[in-house]
Amino acid sequence: MQFLGREASIIIFILILAQGFHYSRTCDCDQQYFCNCSSNHLQQVPKVPANALGLDLSFNQIESIDMSDLSPYSELKTLNLHKNKLKFIHKDAFKSQHKLEVLDLSLNNLKNLSSSWFQELNSLQQLNLVGNPYTTLGPAPIFQSLLNLRMLRFGSPSLREVYKNGLDGLTHLDEMTFVGSNLRLYENGSLKAARPIGLVSLSLQNLFQNNPELVSKVLQDVSHPETLLIIKDVALRTNTSTEPFKSAREGGTKSLSFQNSTTTDEAMTSLLMVMDGSSLSYIGLEDVHLIGQGWWQKASYTHYESLHTAYIRNLDIQGFFRFNSMMQLGFLLVHLHKVSVINGTVFVIPRETTPLLKNLEYLDLSQNLLSDLTIEPTLYTGFGAYQNLNTLNVSQNVIKSLGLMSRLATKLKSLTYLDLSHNSFVSMPENCSWPATLRFLNLSSTKLRKLTPCLPSSLTALDLSENDLMVFNQRFPQLTTLILTGNRFMKLPQGELFPRLQTLLIQRNALRMFNGNDLRRFKTLQYLEASNNNFVCSCEFVSFFRHDVDHFITIRDNRRNYVCDTPFTLRGDAVDSVRLSVFECYMIPAVLVLCSLIIIVLGLIVVTCYKFHIIWYLHMTKAWIQAKRKPAVGRLVEELRYDAFVSYSQHDAEWVEEILVPELESAHPPFALCLHRRDFQPGRWIVDNIIDSIEKSHRTLFVLSEHFVTSEWCRYELDFSHFRIVDEHNDSAVLVLLEPIKKETIPKRFCKLRKIMNSRTYLEWPEDEEKRSEFWGKLRAALQRDEC
Repeated sequence: MQFLGREASIIIFILILAQGFHYSRTCDCDQQYFCNCSSNHLQQVPKVPANALGLDLSFNQIESIDMSDLSPYSELKTLNLHKNKLKFIHKDAFKSQHKLEVLDLSLNNLKNLSSSWFQELNSLQQLNLVGNPYTTLGPAPIFQSLLNLRMLRFGSPSLREVYKNGLDGLTHLDEMTFVGSNLRLYENGSLKAARPIGLVSLSLQNLFQNNPELVSKVLQDVSHPETLLIIKDVALRTNTSTEPFKSAREGGTKSLSFQNSTTTDEAMTSLLMVMDGSSLSYIGLEDVHLIGQGWWQKASYTHYESLHTAYIRNLDIQGFFRFNSMMQLGFLLVHLHKVSVINGTVFVIPRETTPLLKNLEYLDLSQNLLSDLTIEPTLYTGFGAYQNLNTLNVSQNVIKSLGLMSRLATKLKSLTYLDLSHNSFVSMPENCSWPATLRFLNLSSTKLRKLTPCLPSSLTALDLSENDLMVFNQRFPQLTTLILTGNRFMKLPQGELFPRLQTLLIQRNALRMFNGNDLRRFKTLQYLEASNNNFVCSCEFVSFFRHDVDHFITIRDNRRNYVCDTPFTLRGDAVDSVRLSVFECYMIPAVLVLCSLIIIVLGLIVVTCYKFHIIWYLHMTKAWIQAKRKPAVGRLVEELRYDAFVSYSQHDAEWVEEILVPELESAHPPFALCLHRRDFQPGRWIVDNIIDSIEKSHRTLFVLSEHFVTSEWCRYELDFSHFRIVDEHNDSAVLVLLEPIKKETIPKRFCKLRKIMNSRTYLEWPEDEEKRSEFWGKLRAALQRDEC
């Protein structure tokens, strides 16, 4: 039983490890406590940190959420269960999620919605229930507890019946999306909120054609002057399909947009007639397929004095080149203040049409087919056309002449903003004319290689990003914002050219570095974005960027994207993380200091060696070691050639050679003396001669005088003799004091002499001749060889 218990514990431990491995493999939690578990084939809610703030479980295979699955995660603010296989959610599954703000349950298999799910979600602001197969909504109040809800998305193609469900109690709802393409029953007031909703998106598809009465009920509940009404995924082909918009007109709808829809010129004419007399001020067409040839005559008598904005994007006109002129829409164009026709294959606005745009203030014709040939009639200003135009966007067309555009823009007397980006100008003329009112000019991605005085000096904002520019020399006295991102600038432009510049963007160029002097030239610069450049991480730049740059400007982009390009060892490192040594930063001064220290140390060593005679001691030690390594047989008595080796100063040579040597060598028996002048082997190193002579001598006779203690070679001989006395434990040294010497006058390096004089009796050369016979007798006795 004990064994089984231990085995069970091991199995549980392995399961825990496997579960931890599964967590680490399926979920990625970042530093913001957001855990991404998307697309991992999960069949249940995985284990994540209890303090997780966000949990993405989308695109998995989770079929149910039990009461305890989410209970540990009471800090969650975002929960995404989009595109799973959810069939069951326990009524208390979200009971601990008091802080949850975003909940996505879209595209699952929930056949019934329960108000109990939302009872504790007091902080919920966004709820998505779209795409679940529930068939009925209500009559139980499902959403009444979500008092802070701001965005609600619900409905599905399977939805058949809608009843009042608690929307009338939501006082903060700003956006609602409803999908009911197959709706059969709708209770009046079901989609009516407590106050007007800012945006309502309806996807009712064929109901406009098949059940217009039901659509009218829906529009009656959601239409309001403060509501932007978006109709999605519909096909308006006949007059009948537009009848429900009477409810929108009666509800005071001012903003109406169609998205991802198909319509005909006949249906659009009918719509204009149905909405005639309304307060409609905004009309939008996005991703709309239009069939017809542009016959709008029947609507020419309608009144749309309040219509001031038309937004058209991705309009596909079937048989575009057979489409009629816009002249028949003159009754609308004359009232418009803002027009956007984006990606609509527009290649020209006929000259006859432009006078109808006399009230136009904003015109966006981006992503079209305008060229140098067609832009001139398009911007024809005759008969008061474009007299109020202040914003013009013709980006992403096929215009190639900047000079032509400047000439046409000059005629737009109210123009303040001009976007010419993503055209192919390549070059820029030397001189251009521009309207004096122009303040904002966008020339990004126009393949410019060189700037000329063509640009207007009246600008306050200039965008030259994504070109091939390297030099900027023109002065802009009013410029406050300059965008040079994506060019080839190797240094910041001269700040004196921009006396009022506040914001400079120069990312993704070839900047090597910048410093305080560069930034001081910009008298008013406040914000700089210069990341993703080829920075040379010199000591000067690294120090400036880490410690001083914030004293000059505010770095607005991510400082981690300021990385080193050189030196190679630092490539890819963030400038903020670079730490350079003193030698890297101050190479020449550091080398000078190091060399100075080396010289000083060497000088100290030399002085020390001189003062304490260290070199001499080293030479001595080396010579003695070499002598010690020689065979000791030479020291046997029968091998000794001399009775004494005479060590004396050259200044005492006369006494030695004329008095000492004759007296001893003529004695009976005579003494064999070794003199360096006479007996040293020529060509041999003098130290070897000294060592060899001392070793082959029975005694060493030192002739001491003031000259002796000042001689280096005498010191060698004295030291080697002292080594011999110590090493062989004999009395081989004989001292003859030729003249009185005070011990305190003997230099410190002659410490051996002091020791010998203190430990041995020495003979003094007498001045009195009568005593000299006694001196010679004692000396001969001291030199006498011992009997074997």
